[in-house]
Amino acid sequence: MNNNILLESGTGELEIIEFIANGNHYAINVVKVKEVIEMPKSGLTKLPDPKPEIAGLILCRDEILTLIDLKYVLSKREALNLGSKVIVCEFNKIKVSFNIDDIVAVHRIKWSEIRKPDDLSENSLAVGNILLNGKVLIMLDFEKIVTDICPSVGISEDRLIQVDYKDRSHIRLVLADDSALIRRLLKDTLTKAGFKNLRIFDDGSQALAYLRGLVEESGENFIKEAQLLITDIEMPQMDGLTLTRRIKEDEKLKKLPVVIFSSLITQELRHKGESVKADAQLSKPEVSELVDTIDRLLGI
Repeated sequence: MNNNILLESGTGELEIIEFIANGNHYAINVVKVKEVIEMPKSGLTKLPDPKPEIAGLILCRDEILTLIDLKYVLSKREALNLGSKVIVCEFNKIKVSFNIDDIVAVHRIKWSEIRKPDDLSENSLAVGNILLNGKVLIMLDFEKIVTDICPSVGISEDRLIQVDYKDRSHIRLVLADDSALIRRLLKDTLTKAGFKNLRIFDDGSQALAYLRGLVEESGENFIKEAQLLITDIEMPQMDGLTLTRRIKEDEKLKKLPVVIFSSLITQELRHKGESVKADAQLSKPEVSELVDTIDRLLGI
């Protein structure tokens, strides 16, 4: 896949792959996808006593990849046959593949066109709904799917023990992430590390409106109420790269340190955060590194 197409300078656009599983239409951000391949005819290796979500192992370009049965994940029913296509993804510093029925098309859309789902609970696998050509595409939370199967590859309660406490209660942080699970786990992690003053939003537009409101009230003294922003990249309404770019282009807000904390931070994609002048970029499993980065940027 051509990963140069996503948000070169925080323009608020992305490309999605529309695909079908169990007769329903879903979407995945192109930047997560390494390639789409045909389901190997005889290359599936079954695991002993696997979780039902794991179909087995496949070989892709000399790499052994875990194949997740996305049709089972979505329906909790074992299908008679696996689908004909495989989406090979990379995020959270791992490579994993998902079995699906078919690919429909690639579409360029704006983040503002992704509507928040009604169900914002931690158990929801949907992070957004897209109305496109008269049908609704459900944008899935692939990181949650993988983390639910194997908690060690994402942010989970297991990682909270890695964070050391010290009194950071005087620091005021702003967080923006569309995942209810990630928001809770980030809150728990940062609280365990000693942070007490957290303002948490579920998309970039809310966070930007809050920060601009602080500037209207206090001018450059807004920094007393918001000393650092932690933002995800993938969020409906306004993504984290656009949010970062708008902050860094604002004469007053630009002194706010911004940490991009996303499953999409890879060597191939790091230049995108650099282009919008993010102060730091971390992949979501790096919870302890996040606290260290906050300390470094704020001189704690």
